[in-house]
Amino acid sequence: MEKVWQKVKGTIKENIPSHVYKMWIEPVHFFKSTGENIVLVCPNNFLKKRVVENFGTLIKDELNRVAGDGCNFLLEVSRGNSGSTRPVIRKTEAASTQLTLPQVNAQPKNGRLLRRDFTFDQFVVGKNSDFAYMAALSLASQKKPSQNSLLLFSPPGMGKSHLSQAAGHQILSVFPKERIFYITAEDFTNEMVMAFKGNSIDEFKKKYRSCCDVLLLEDIHMLSGRTRTQEELALTLDYLNETGKKIIYSSSIQLAKIPKMSDHLKSRIALSLISEIDPPDFRTRVKILRHKARGRGLRVPSEVIEFMASELKQNVRILESGLIGVTTKSCLLGMPVDLALAESIVKNIISTRKHITIDVIKKVVSKEFGITVQNMISKSRKQSVTRPRQIAIFLSRRHTEQTIQSIGKNFNRYHATVIHSINVVETQLKKTGEMKKQLEIIEQKLSSENF
Repeated sequence: MEKVWQKVKGTIKENIPSHVYKMWIEPVHFFKSTGENIVLVCPNNFLKKRVVENFGTLIKDELNRVAGDGCNFLLEVSRGNSGSTRPVIRKTEAASTQLTLPQVNAQPKNGRLLRRDFTFDQFVVGKNSDFAYMAALSLASQKKPSQNSLLLFSPPGMGKSHLSQAAGHQILSVFPKERIFYITAEDFTNEMVMAFKGNSIDEFKKKYRSCCDVLLLEDIHMLSGRTRTQEELALTLDYLNETGKKIIYSSSIQLAKIPKMSDHLKSRIALSLISEIDPPDFRTRVKILRHKARGRGLRVPSEVIEFMASELKQNVRILESGLIGVTTKSCLLGMPVDLALAESIVKNIISTRKHITIDVIKKVVSKEFGITVQNMISKSRKQSVTRPRQIAIFLSRRHTEQTIQSIGKNFNRYHATVIHSINVVETQLKKTGEMKKQLEIIEQKLSSENF
């Protein structure tokens, strides 16, 4: 029956567009046969649903043509993340087979750890993200995909990092020998600067150009204005593209709107398949909340889920914040998870976000540092003014829905300066605890509406 399935796949391949075949039919594999029926497997429930809905009749007709009338098929989801069934380990193999330790994040060859829960199975797919999901899955599942690079674009909190890291997990699962580098644009810049200072720039170039099979590069909008980094990255991308290496970029700003980015680098990134992730609709928000509640072992009534989904519309992070707030308050106070409890939590979230405006942030930050708002938006480059301004810009990006351009106008700055300010604060947060303490104090005052 396996040969029958291969013949069926071959016929389908000839009758549908190649990109459609690679995305939907190629990941479907033979598993076993039961009498005249055939059992097939695919990587996940999302692909299963689409294949059955869109290609079920075609598959059944071809099976009947090749194997005779009465032959049917059953499509199941494979038990592993790789898209294939788990191999049976013989006794002679068991001693030399190392099992994956539970609760441990996957370790790529270089850069940051991949979050254990950021896999394709844990990503809730909706109309807002189905193309991005399948594009990332397709790139990760094939040894030599027709499109070797992907750019994921969306506002913060929509799932870019999740999909990027999910691709990393999938590649490690299917092709464990692949050398994956998962880094941010900030990481790449800092590493290059250190290489110049340590006279080891040749080793740095060799590392990314010759020792990398998969590059997962986050937050490319942070490269704005960094001319030397852009030059080096563009050359690196030339090497990776020429050798067919896989690259996934992410950005919170559309590629064409990233300021002070060289045409050379933009042209290299523009070769990618570009996919935007939109805010989730109501139905998808409900699915997300149910999925996260189930993952945390929580029992949340449907009316509470639907209420939060109808009120918390901004992004996935806000949804998760609402869910955590409801269940935590219920646990601490011994209250039932009901609409009244949900309304109290959602009200606080909406009220806080509604009242935290850029003007409010300016007022709180200027008061905290003992300067005037007028000084903050002036052209002054004194450290006593620059630091509060950078913090205020960072908080404006974190706590409001304003765009980079809009924030820039509010501070009389170009959007490139806004991106630089955000970058500076994020760097300081990683290096010292002082910045973190300052932000915590200010954010506490913003949350308590103490302004």
